Amino acid sequence: MNDASIQLPRRTFAAGTLLALALAGCSGPVNTQQGYMPEQPVAFSHAVHAGQYELDCQYCHVGAEKSRHAGVPSSSVCLNCHTQVKKDSPEVQKVVEAVAANRPIEWVRIHRLPDHAYFNHASHVTAGLKCQTCHGPVQEMVRVEQTQPMTMGWCLDCHRKTAAEQVSSPPPSAPRSGELLAMSTRAPPPEPLKAPRILQPPTDCSSCHR
Repeated sequence: MNDASIQLPRRTFAAGTLLALALAGCSGPVNTQQGYMPEQPVAFSHAVHAGQYELDCQYCHVGAEKSRHAGVPSSSVCLNCHTQVKKDSPEVQKVVEAVAANRPIEWVRIHRLPDHAYFNHASHVTAGLKCQTCHGPVQEMVRVEQTQPMTMGWCLDCHRKTAAEQVSSPPPSAPRSGELLAMSTRAPPPEPLKAPRILQPPTDCSSCHR
């Protein structure tokens, strides 16, 4: 028996062992965490902030309209209000202590796509997609939960339905080029936007697997 015949079974065994370990670490299908609702280090209620007080999502998640990632707000953003509101709340005090110690709050991530899938918040938000489409009725959630499966098939179904229904994109909410200048100098405003474009979300592999 030569060395090559010995190496092949060893490599097969090693590959099989790695696969078994990988599968053992998965509690279910990859990227299917529907219903996941972990406890957070600070009991932040979206039902109070986004629901009762109707805070805009982008006040905290500032990257949603201009970046791949919506972003998690720094603790100092919370204190924009909570230096005056509910200052003595035990949950607010956790935030105050974190800011004083220059220590980030370790929020538990809920919505996570696999590394091989590309997703851009900005392209969806600027096309008029509501946060609730993917994240569920967050304005009603005391503790955030993943309500959708967020699988490839689920995303493709939405893309295909949007294209089939000829959904149009609303005008962007950000000021257009020249608009701020016109407001400050009283110059004539720029020409109005053309008719909204019809959305054609991609369904080819390379759009999400880059």
